[in-house]
Amino acid sequence: MRRTLKAAVLAAGTALGFAGAAYATDLEVTHWWTSGGEAAAVAELAKAFDATGNKWVDGAIAGSGGTARPIMISRITGGDPMGATQFNHGRQAEELVQAGLMRDLTDIATKSKWTEVVRPKGLLDSCTIDGKIYCVPVNIHSWQWLWLSNEAFAKAGVAVPKTWDEYVAAAPALEKAGIVPLAVGGQPWQASGAFDVLLLAVGGTDAFLKVYKDKDGEFAGGAEIAKVFKAADDARKMSKGTNVQDWNQATNMVITGKAGGQIMGDWAQGEFQVAGKVAGKDYTCLPGLGMSNALATGGDAFYFPLLKDAEKAKAQEVLAETLLDPKTQVAFNLKKGSLPVRGDVDLNSANDCMKKGLDILAKGTVIPWTDQLLSQDTQKQKEDLFSEFFAKPDLTVEDAQKRFADIISSAD
Repeated sequence: MRRTLKAAVLAAGTALGFAGAAYATDLEVTHWWTSGGEAAAVAELAKAFDATGNKWVDGAIAGSGGTARPIMISRITGGDPMGATQFNHGRQAEELVQAGLMRDLTDIATKSKWTEVVRPKGLLDSCTIDGKIYCVPVNIHSWQWLWLSNEAFAKAGVAVPKTWDEYVAAAPALEKAGIVPLAVGGQPWQASGAFDVLLLAVGGTDAFLKVYKDKDGEFAGGAEIAKVFKAADDARKMSKGTNVQDWNQATNMVITGKAGGQIMGDWAQGEFQVAGKVAGKDYTCLPGLGMSNALATGGDAFYFPLLKDAEKAKAQEVLAETLLDPKTQVAFNLKKGSLPVRGDVDLNSANDCMKKGLDILAKGTVIPWTDQLLSQDTQKQKEDLFSEFFAKPDLTVEDAQKRFADIISSAD
């Protein structure tokens, strides 16, 4: 299958290259995909684009989106734009678009019939501002996963849990065996994301949307969300021995059996694959923490800053088409651990965890995620709160919930 996918990607690139060869040029592409699994995935995009006769100039920025986005934005607003840049689906590039700094892709989208192939429809909606399309969605990433080390639970002498509640109950046995029950890295977005996943799993879809879509501060401070904060307190206690910063370092703790599990998006699958681990054998995945059958349709998209160079502008068009080519979509997403945005691609080679995600997606149980519902300012406030909550055991659940409710009340 690998040989077939490789040949298909090269063939797709060759076909696209015929159209773009006359304008072949270097194009810098910035992103924050720097872990082992992410690097393997982005290499597939570069390979497909290079096959068009153009050259992908890799502009990887280490340190995750929180570090990379300000650098990307500063370059664009400062007059030093790259050829293309990654952002997440949602509102992260909203102000850049409104300032007239990003390229309108509507003509390309219309010609290539993106509205007919991109699914779910909400992904393209997240790229649309004032009726115009400004980005190319490349994958569907969902945060709502619990990754479990089968080795760790075997060592602790307890069964691999099937729900969040069973996981919490197993924590003492893991600790007794010298295993950190839950790995949560020190970057603020990890703690904030873990809380959001707990809100959806413990609180339910209606509660999640009431908080983040309706921005109901009174509800956020009420009894239903208090249950979520109790779960977050359990997670805080279970994660106290993590002592790593980066998300992939936390994932590695699960891979090596040093931690029982991790709440992390499906991009963690790329790390398991690079490590040679097999889903269902070496590790177990629980979408929705085993309590919810809804997935959020977050993910990554590429935006194209306005460029004065005509050849690079033409190369932007070729890259936009390449990113959504069916073969590129398959090759990239199999490495990334994410789901393709096209509904017409063959993913028979997907592993057990990817198939679980595809099944949920096929049933239509999808919701928008916080990147699509909250401004970057509100996201930052939320990240600061939960970073402090996980780092400081003396921050009470009650005080944290009150601060959370205040953030939601003033959210835009």
